Amino acid sequence: MVGYTEALTDPSYNGQILTLTYPLVGNYGVPDPSAKDEDGISKYFESDVMQIRGLVVHELSHTASHWNMHMTLDEWLFNEKVPGISGIDTRELTKKLRNGGVMMAALAVSDTPINDEEIKQQLNQAPNYNSEQFMDRVSTKQEKQFGSEDECIVVVDTGAKNAIIRNVRDLGYKAILVPWDTPFEKIMSYNPKGVVLSSGPGDPQNCPATIDTAKKLIETNTPTLGICLGAQIIGIAGNTETYKLKYGHRGQNKPCINLENNQVYVTSQNHGYGIKPESLANSDFNLWFTNADDKTVEGIKHKKQNCIAVQFHPEAAPGPFDCKFVFEELKKLMEKK
Repeated sequence: MVGYTEALTDPSYNGQILTLTYPLVGNYGVPDPSAKDEDGISKYFESDVMQIRGLVVHELSHTASHWNMHMTLDEWLFNEKVPGISGIDTRELTKKLRNGGVMMAALAVSDTPINDEEIKQQLNQAPNYNSEQFMDRVSTKQEKQFGSEDECIVVVDTGAKNAIIRNVRDLGYKAILVPWDTPFEKIMSYNPKGVVLSSGPGDPQNCPATIDTAKKLIETNTPTLGICLGAQIIGIAGNTETYKLKYGHRGQNKPCINLENNQVYVTSQNHGYGIKPESLANSDFNLWFTNADDKTVEGIKHKKQNCIAVQFHPEAAPGPFDCKFVFEELKKLMEKK
């Protein structure tokens, strides 16, 4: 019902056609993309550009009303040159995806009958999503600093959402955003109190440089938090295995169980890969969170070192806010060391 502004600018959706199942989309419009907070971080957007390849909705609201509205969703898509399609039975489409899993797709709109076979042929010739190299598109090309405090947290950008940087700032630390393949030695030259490996799109195996960095962070007992893709990277660095989920987890209402207190938390998620549950037995990690729906791995804690990781999005953009305490857990690790 809400959150399309954040979803469409989430780098984890890069290269994907996004389908929204709520019947009416766009009724509260889109806020001002140029609005920044005091640190220069976008107030309402999770990156500087729209990340999706296309948008599929049932009914697009051409009129919108909200105190913070700057333009309509249709105007935003037009400005960003991202195609969208409406009039689709998105719930029937969801059933197909539920039964068949995520799949390659194309958008086609025409005033005349569309040649299905021609579209299928074009689709078969298109690059497969799993083979795409996303880091050159979603990662920062150069270091960026937010805040002026002496103590800092380094955020390794494998597709970081702006909300991750905002939460680091809320902890009271300067945030330093670095490219995805920044070497361990360069990261440590900032003398960070902690390191965050960010969320992002695609297969974690396509980030070998980040996996190597994660191994060294663990070996040196550097307080580290992995989020989403960052969790999978940390898992691989600690001898777990990853795999592609049939459907992926995408939405704002995914229930996860904290095994330390048996508490259920509602989480926001967006990922197509995960950590194999059976691989934890011979790894360096204990299970921390599990998914209440399908029992997949949602959080891990290192058995000895100051390293934690969660598969969901604790930065809570657009919400819910149940798991923002995960950043406080990182702070505890930093203060303990």
